[in-house]
Amino acid sequence: MESIKPNNVKIATKWAVIYTITSIVLTYGTEILNLDPNSPVKYLSYLPFIAFCFLAQKEFKDQLGGYITFGQGFNTGFKYSLFSGFLLAIFFYVYLAYLNPGALDKAAEQQQAVLAEKNMSQEQIDKAMQMTKDYGAIFGAVVAAVGSLISGCIISLITAAILKKERSPFDAVDTTVDEPAV
Repeated sequence: MESIKPNNVKIATKWAVIYTITSIVLTYGTEILNLDPNSPVKYLSYLPFIAFCFLAQKEFKDQLGGYITFGQGFNTGFKYSLFSGFLLAIFFYVYLAYLNPGALDKAAEQQQAVLAEKNMSQEQIDKAMQMTKDYGAIFGAVVAAVGSLISGCIISLITAAILKKERSPFDAVDTTVDEPAV
């Protein structure tokens, strides 16, 4: 039997793809149910993000024989967050620019009402609306990527602390890892 070194990049990528698919389903689900994207329902997407981050770290821990250091756990969670943010950014750009540009128009209308309440001049409001139309999809993608990375770092710190189980210096180190059944 050959020795296979566990790879947290593969694990993080797998869970990031699963999370992105889940996010796509949630995005279209809220659209089909005609739920307000600014309602508390938007926080529902954090549950799978947190769960899949935990599961990525747990899977890596299991492949390491049940032991994981804080750094290894955080590293796995960070990579999951990075890949999730990247994939989510691509989805949100395509979604806002091509699949549902009406969502961007709806957000622009809400923004226009908020700006009018702040007693901004019509010229300033028109300029803000033009920027929203020109850069809204790109801005949405960047916010998704950065937000995923920042929240993922915080979640990774917490879940790495929960999952941390370091090997005792007296334990024998088994360097062979069984290949998981597929």
